[in-house]
This record gives sequence, C-alpha cells and structure tokens, in this order.
Amino acid sequence: MSSGERGASAGATPERRKVVITGIAGRLGHIVTQMLHRDDGYQVVGLDRRPFRDKPRDVEHHQFDLRSKRTRELFRRGDVYALLHLGVLHAPRATDRELYEWNVGGTARLLEYCMAYEVPKVILVSSANVYGPRPENTQFLTEESPLLAAQAFPRMRNLVELDHMGASFFWRARDIETVILRPVHILGRVRNAPSNYLRLDPIPTLLGFDPMIQAVHERDVARAIGRALEPGARGIYNITGPGELPLSEIAQELGRRTIPIPHPLAKPLWSLAFRLGMSSYLVDEFDFIRYVCMVDGSRARTELGFQPHYSLRETIHAVMASA
Repeated sequence: MSSGERGASAGATPERRKVVITGIAGRLGHIVTQMLHRDDGYQVVGLDRRPFRDKPRDVEHHQFDLRSKRTRELFRRGDVYALLHLGVLHAPRATDRELYEWNVGGTARLLEYCMAYEVPKVILVSSANVYGPRPENTQFLTEESPLLAAQAFPRMRNLVELDHMGASFFWRARDIETVILRPVHILGRVRNAPSNYLRLDPIPTLLGFDPMIQAVHERDVARAIGRALEPGARGIYNITGPGELPLSEIAQELGRRTIPIPHPLAKPLWSLAFRLGMSSYLVDEFDFIRYVCMVDGSRARTELGFQPHYSLRETIHAVMASA
C-alpha cells in the first residue's frame, strides 16, 4: 500500500490532507500556512506555544509545548497526512540542556508519534549550516558531505544531532516518506541571524575575509516545502537560491557600510557585547563570515523540481521589507 493510500485509509482524503505544523507562529510557519490555506487540498493544524496572530479561521492552532503529552492527541486519530517540523529552537541565550531537550528530545517524540500512528510523510527543515564553514571545504557540498558544524561551533551540536536523527528515521521507517530540507541562509522579514546581521549598519566583518555567501528567499523555502509535501517526495535535499555573492558585494547591494575588524580583536569585543546584552550573536558564529560553506542544490532541482522564484537581488533586499 502506498503512503498516499495509507493516508486516505486513515481518514485523510486526498482532497483534504491534514498537515501538522510545529513552529507555526514563526515567520516561515505563517508563510507556509498562507500557501497551504489557499490550497483546498490541505487542512492545517498548528502546534506552537506562541500565539498565532492573524490566524485564518479554518486553521487549528494548539498553543502548547510540543513536548507536552497533549501533542500525542494530535496524531492519535490516525488522520494526519504529514508532519512539518519547523519548531526548531534557535535561542542564543538558551542553555545547552534547554536546546537539547527541545530540539533533540522534542523531535524524537514527534517521530515516535509518526511511527505509532502511521503518518505517511515527515518533513524536517534543517539547515545547510550543519555542514559547517571550514577553510578546507570544497566549493559545493553535496548531501553526502559530513555534518561538521559542531566541531568548531558546539552550540550546533543539537541541530546536527537532529539532522542525523531525521536521516536515521529516513532509513528506519521506510513506509514513511521522510524529507529533510537543508536551506542555505534564509533571508526575508524573518528575524533570524542572517537577516538580522544584514540589517546592521554598519555591518561588522572580519579583516582579510570575504567569503562567498549563498542565500534563499523565505518564500522560496516555503515553495520547496510545498514540493516536499507532494506524494512520492522523499530524501535529503540542499535548498539553494539563485546564486552566490561575496559578503562585501551583498553589503554594497544593501547600501550598507562595513567595519572590518581584525580577527584577534573581534572575538573578545563580540564576547563582551554578548555578555552585556548588546548583541545576540555568539562568537562562534564568526566562522560563517570567515569561511565558505556553499552547497550543491542540484538534487532538489532534479528530484523535487524546485527552482527559486526570486532573483538574487530580490532575495538580498527582502531583509529590508520590514525595516
């Protein structure tokens, strides 16, 4: 029996597939919900401890912690077509234990429910950052490249483990169509580290370093998720935008000044700024503006049929949409 047939037999008809979205109250969750809301083929059920403002009337939203025992009840009826896991915690001031319990422990429970109640499809949105920026990186990393981000950036360990967990689930639960998306830096109105960094004026850079940067528009990531939701889609995919540019040219495109800081001074200055609450960027994140971490997105183009809609210029300027 195919995954689509299993979903139909469980009560989710092809005309109205139920999709549970964790982290629905975030910016990407809003965009995906709007996209699926316009498609009569999907019924959206949200899970997020934050309130979902401007929620469409026919979208369910359950405002509690995804680690709660109540989460199981969303899956118990066996009518869920897909889990879309956007509820990954990115909190620079959270403790390592908090990050692990949320990202690794919470994801493990969700995958357990998907196995127990025969959810046909699981989509995990990871990040191309799990490969890690390194001086010895090849030009374009494929999906088979090792995930080495935690070696230089210990705070990435839980995200790398989450990605590994998804890959293990892909091989272990062969009846479930598992998709892991690894987008490059997501730019837009989203309040993530790359977009917030490019909103700075001036933009701090590291003296002597000007790495090539890949970026993808937040709405193109939503479109990739839409492709991944289609029956038959399964696998691990890098999601890339329309190209890449040196960091200096991105700053110029935005009309931003840059302040090149000598590397020996950058870390102590930034550590002090973080401790004083003047910055939300961890020192280890400097490697992302020091070394290259570019990925090959050809598999998503070939197998998912994904093509970015927004130009590189539109993608870069999207960070100013809410400024």
